[in-house]
Amino acid sequence: MEPTAGSTSSTETEREPAERVALGRIVGAHGMGGQLRVHYFGGAPDNLMRLENALIAESEGAADAERFEVKRAAPGRREEVRMTLSGVDDRESAERLRGKLVIAEASQLETLPEGEYYSYQLVGCRVEGADGRPIGTVREIWATGAVDVLVVEGENGAQQLIPAAADQLRAVDLEARRIEIEILPGLLDPV
Repeated sequence: MEPTAGSTSSTETEREPAERVALGRIVGAHGMGGQLRVHYFGGAPDNLMRLENALIAESEGAADAERFEVKRAAPGRREEVRMTLSGVDDRESAERLRGKLVIAEASQLETLPEGEYYSYQLVGCRVEGADGRPIGTVREIWATGAVDVLVVEGENGAQQLIPAAADQLRAVDLEARRIEIEILPGLLDPV
């Protein structure tokens, strides 16, 4: 599973996949010509580097998001991309964007291979055991470096941490917003 951030809320218990997805956060300017340093989210900068247009805003759902043409994007420092946007022509303009998100329309993201999902697609899905037992709803995903972890909130508000390993996730149905997991001994025991 290759995660990126993001989701928008439609109901309290289940959320539809996001229409906009944050791909990174602007952490500063590079040089004097308006180039941005963008810390990318997820495991790789591929989606960020292939953007033709980007939204810049405080949050994914912000009504005041500004649309920019991406003139250039290239690898930068570790976990960063250097990005040049039309209309951001000097260091001062770039610094004004510090802290804002670089956002893409979900339709702009690269299609993943079968069995791989973006984080925004899984957040809001209900989680059930293979026996049909309800576990809860995915609230967020932690990228741990090895196997991502689904943070699943039950009806009582308690959270379960479920490894997102292929042998753990038996079925993912994005249309039905449902994930079926293998409940291994001790997986759901209180900590």
